[in-house]
Amino acid sequence: MKYAVVEAGGKQYRAEEGRTLMVDLLPAKAGEKVTLEKVLLLVDEDDVKVGAPYVDGAKIQAKVVDQVKAKKVFVFKYKPKSQYRRRFGHRQQYTRLLVEEIA
Repeated sequence: MKYAVVEAGGKQYRAEEGRTLMVDLLPAKAGEKVTLEKVLLLVDEDDVKVGAPYVDGAKIQAKVVDQVKAKKVFVFKYKPKSQYRRRFGHRQQYTRLLVEEIA
């Protein structure tokens, strides 16, 4: 099985060919091709390449499937005996990628 550990948006993700990957929002529209070049680890059966910090010449070709939002997370601030209550929410935006090729 061929897979890679890639860095996108300051976070690390495990990418496999033919599978989808949810990364932080990228400035790309659905259907566009994206190249991720910050590959930290590349595994192809028994051949393992570890980067220092990145693997030279390794990249991941992916296609943007769509832009999605996560479920809303509610934040509630409260201070007792002072009538202070604040409630607000946040929805993180993600880009869903289909990994086409690991090279």
